[in-house]
Amino acid sequence: MNFRTLDLNLLRVFDVVMAEGSLTRAAHVLATTQPAISHAVKRLHDAVGEALFERSAHGMKPTARARALWPQVRAALAGLQQTLAPSAFEAQRDVVSFRLAMADATAALLLPSLVSAIEEQRALANLRVLPLTTRDPRALLEQGESDIAVGYFPEAIANIEAEGTDATLRHQRLSQTRYVCVMRRGHPLAADGALTLDTYCAARHLLVSFSGRPHGLVDQVLAGFGRQRRIVLTVNQFFTAGRVVTRSDLLTVLPLSFVAATGFEKELLTRDLPFELGRVRIEMLWHLRRDNDPAHRWLRGLIERAEADQAPPVAA
Repeated sequence: MNFRTLDLNLLRVFDVVMAEGSLTRAAHVLATTQPAISHAVKRLHDAVGEALFERSAHGMKPTARARALWPQVRAALAGLQQTLAPSAFEAQRDVVSFRLAMADATAALLLPSLVSAIEEQRALANLRVLPLTTRDPRALLEQGESDIAVGYFPEAIANIEAEGTDATLRHQRLSQTRYVCVMRRGHPLAADGALTLDTYCAARHLLVSFSGRPHGLVDQVLAGFGRQRRIVLTVNQFFTAGRVVTRSDLLTVLPLSFVAATGFEKELLTRDLPFELGRVRIEMLWHLRRDNDPAHRWLRGLIERAEADQAPPVAA
């Protein structure tokens, strides 16, 4: 590739196609036509000397070379924008797209207020929520696959804080809550008052695990007591957990502020756990390269206010 003759506009097209995964959506974001985007992608392929995208049933699939190039291209474009126009962002004028990584419960609680704020400002911002299947979203942010991650990320936060000024990620606490035991109204244990360790371990359980692993924090704590529980079902969505618990005698453990996100709050009861699990701290994470991006700062402010619109956090 001859960089001296490369049309740098092609890099902007590359970035948007990677973000949107579709020529049609990329054309919408860039306020142009789908044939123009297709032509730009072909020119980029010619300039690079190999294909960067392949058509698939679900849109444009990036090649391994494209995935390797994207973080560097996105960081370069972001740096150039901050250098040339560090404060030139107007929500009602500038079309921007963001990818947010969060679990279903976080999205259910946060997105209504966030979308309402965007509509109130008549902002030209487009959001895409990516499914979060890990408690550690650092790779998503480092590789440019997500612009912001929102959720409970204890391992990631510990590593970021340990790195200090060398950290490439930034974080901001949005709220905190605590874990509770959740059961259906009418459960045999519902009338017993406080749960004991014996009654808890004797019950049957449902585990919410984003990674799919058949054990979690509760099981680690129980192992410290020399105890264990029987996990009948493992799922990766709070909605599914809530629905199953309302129709069975399974117990599950959820963050208190997320019980409403199951959609079955009126059919569920919560009880304090007979052991301590610590606080659930909801954090917003982003990469340092986006720290001073005016559009990104705008979105972070909206997320912070949208989180504040939720139920008050449990006191520390």
